[in-house]
Amino acid sequence: MGIMVQGKWTQQDFAKRNEKGSYIRPTTAFRNFIGDEDFPAVAGRYHLVVAHACPWAHRTLIFRALKGLEEVISVAYVEPLMLENGWVLMDGGDPVTGAKYTYQIYAQAVPDYSGRCSVPVLWDKEARTIVNNESAEIIRMFNGAFDNWGDATLDLYPAALREEIDEVNAWVYRAVNNGVYACGFATTQGAYEQAF
Repeated sequence: MGIMVQGKWTQQDFAKRNEKGSYIRPTTAFRNFIGDEDFPAVAGRYHLVVAHACPWAHRTLIFRALKGLEEVISVAYVEPLMLENGWVLMDGGDPVTGAKYTYQIYAQAVPDYSGRCSVPVLWDKEARTIVNNESAEIIRMFNGAFDNWGDATLDLYPAALREEIDEVNAWVYRAVNNGVYACGFATTQGAYEQAF
């Protein structure tokens, strides 16, 4: 499994990165928000890079559709398998970012970037950088930042239910969403059994 190290794509054995064998999810590196001074809510300015095979990315597609943002936020898809070059963009590459692999998108945003190159990626076409790569935050942005262009009547994170939604999301994240990664990426039997 590959990873970026100081701007270079390298192959690293996951088992060697974590000798205990358990999967440890790294934190996401890009945590800006649409609506901040540097990233105003503008129709057509933002681009989403996703994988149908990734549940984290898939939920951003669901929100984009539910909020009616298909004409507001463009999208590029990666191939269903993550291989030696990580996620490979479909159809020979993404015409918006010019990338063939997602690690090239990360390198455009931060030339000396070190870390994983995951999807989803919310890309700013004007600033030519990644706004955010945390799916939970991207869906929050889609829920309200683009109400001038999407379905403003549909609030999927109403103030009165946020505490309960956050509580359920925390459980689902730990036990289900990240749970399959903890099992699937375990490199020792003990780590797998603990995750299971």
